[in-house]
Amino acid sequence: MLNKLVLLAALALPVCYVEAHDYAAGSLTVTQPWSLALPPNSPTAAAYFVITNEGQAPDRLEAVDSPIAGGAQLHEHVSKDGTMKMQHVQSVEIPAGGNLVFAPMAYHVMLLDLKDRSKLVDGQTFPLILHFEKAGDLTVDVTVQKQPPESAHSAHAY
Repeated sequence: MLNKLVLLAALALPVCYVEAHDYAAGSLTVTQPWSLALPPNSPTAAAYFVITNEGQAPDRLEAVDSPIAGGAQLHEHVSKDGTMKMQHVQSVEIPAGGNLVFAPMAYHVMLLDLKDRSKLVDGQTFPLILHFEKAGDLTVDVTVQKQPPESAHSAHAY
């Protein structure tokens, strides 16, 4: 009996780990929030995640903020005159029944005027507040990592 309980607990561990990185508000789920560990003198940082909309209507991410930064903006990478450029966007739509990937070289959150750089080292987390038009506010814990997660390498192909 004890062996069965240990086996069951071991099998459930990966599920618990995944669930710890899922956040929900209304019909939206935000998964895998992460940021890359940066040198202590870096003027900005970026945050990435995936938003899934299980609802019948689109929603809109209107703003973001974090206590570790003086400002946070939604950005996207676009190809302009043969060069990839980053540009600020006012909001981003999450389609009904779809998802939106925030990843390197795609949509991302830029954290400006960094206040607490101690949270931007490998293994630390920091809060990021997402402000949605319909689902309201959702706070997620962004995990800082030395390397992007494996899923980030193909995530920009949304």
